[in-house]
Amino acid sequence: MRIALFVTCLADTLYPEAAKATVRLLERLGHEVVFPEQQTCCGQMHVNTGYPDEALRLVRRHVRVFAPYDVVVAPSGSCVGSVRHQHATVARRAGDERLASRAEEVAARTHELSELLVDVLGVTGVGAYFPHRVTYHPTCHSLRMIRVGDRPLRLLRAVRGLELVELPQAEQCCGFGGTFAVKNADTSTAMLADKMRTVLATRADVCTAGDASCLMHIGGGLSRLRAGVRTVHLAEILASTEADAHGAGRDVAGVAR
Repeated sequence: MRIALFVTCLADTLYPEAAKATVRLLERLGHEVVFPEQQTCCGQMHVNTGYPDEALRLVRRHVRVFAPYDVVVAPSGSCVGSVRHQHATVARRAGDERLASRAEEVAARTHELSELLVDVLGVTGVGAYFPHRVTYHPTCHSLRMIRVGDRPLRLLRAVRGLELVELPQAEQCCGFGGTFAVKNADTSTAMLADKMRTVLATRADVCTAGDASCLMHIGGGLSRLRAGVRTVHLAEILASTEADAHGAGRDVAGVAR
């Protein structure tokens, strides 16, 4: 299958390993991954902060760039949620019904990574090896907007060497929420403290999720505590192999052996 990678802003600028891992994983499963170089931001942050005109231009670009592809994948429930639930709405509010229809067509072919693997490719065992104690945080958009359900957990349970530990109060938000963390810093910090408390209660080596944004927030808090718990994107765990674990002095989780 030929799959277009929608890399997302955070992966492109701050966490490229999540995008690289997505490519490695899908190629290992026998698929061709292409990267449309004209892609930019999907416009989610513009919509969420009240800039519909700027968002409209980004929606037009996103639709134009990804319309030629039958399957699109992104390592982000948040950005996939924007494509599915914001793009057509932005176009219709601007009176562009043709763009709205095209946006819906692209959205129907756009998948978060765990959705693509489980629903489209029909796999849960992806040949991954990750010998660590791991807990999973279901990010808000993946949980509530695109409803990935237990797909990430099913994939993690099939990873050899991985000990999956249930996260208490998993459905509670980590407090990031994009500009929410900036505009409501005190509330965001309190929510983060609650999330870190539950992560630490699992005694996990690694906290994983499907969104780099939430991992950035949680990971930043854990690093300031010097808690010894790493945050690793789901794609990186699924792309990890036994060769990786026995290669360099540190594995994908950054844990020294």
